[in-house]
Amino acid sequence: MKYVLIDRGDNVVDKIEISGELSDAKEFFLKRKKIEIKEFNNLWRVMTEEQYDTQRDLNNRQNKQYEWWKEDKAIVDEELKI
Repeated sequence: MKYVLIDRGDNVVDKIEISGELSDAKEFFLKRKKIEIKEFNNLWRVMTEEQYDTQRDLNNRQNKQYEWWKEDKAIVDEELKI
């Protein structure tokens, strides 16, 4: 499975592909950074690449305003053509 290391700005810093669990991926990144676990947890998060993509898509949808008036205008325009 693919795991990603995420910084505080929600950016992917590093990726790995291992057959282990999330805890194995976190341990890998922890050893790579060579810092205490408390400091690691304050700076980064580890999740599957699929979880990250899902979270990013949801955040993009939430930040996007639904422009209902454009849809209504298209319906009205179609009705006027009849």
